[in-house]
Amino acid sequence: MKLIIVDDDKLVCSALKRIVEASGITVEAVGYSGEDAVALYEVHHPDILLMDIRMGGMTGLEAGKKILVRHPSARILFLTTFNDDEYIVKVLGMGAKGYLLKQDFETIVPALKAVEQGQSIFGDEIVSRIPEMLLKERGKKDNESFDLSEREGEIVALVAEGLSNREIALKLFLSEGTVRNYISVILEKLSLRDRTQLAIFYYKNLH
Repeated sequence: MKLIIVDDDKLVCSALKRIVEASGITVEAVGYSGEDAVALYEVHHPDILLMDIRMGGMTGLEAGKKILVRHPSARILFLTTFNDDEYIVKVLGMGAKGYLLKQDFETIVPALKAVEQGQSIFGDEIVSRIPEMLLKERGKKDNESFDLSEREGEIVALVAEGLSNREIALKLFLSEGTVRNYISVILEKLSLRDRTQLAIFYYKNLH
């Protein structure tokens, strides 16, 4: 297996190189930025690119997108210290082969071998949260498409559940007056008359 490692922390790169080479994997090149990743991929065409996400300048996600546009079959495995829902959804969406946490260093070599065999790899903790994350992301996009903020989306969902202004206020730690104002603004944004129409709108468009 030919591998490229990219991480803006040179000590991390060195440690990763030692770990994978001890298992017989060939490290073709090491880079320290997203720009390095794009350039090194073009030169070496590795079996797998093991890359950090958060780097100065071009991020790993940006580099991964560029590489996958030019090389759709590229196998990219992201490695990061950040267990962040938004990153995970983006990694899934772009078609990368996996997302591992750096602290799970003992899983790196098995993960590389699994990706070489055609599998996609996400750590156990991440896999268990993927359905919830995708639903959350879908809800966020639905809200945005109707020009609703995240808070407005929450209030619409609670109205649809049949909660009164007082109950919504208690649940969201708001005053009843604030909830009334939110609902007035939401009805105006969506050109709806009342709470019943709002509930119907929610189940048709946001649920």
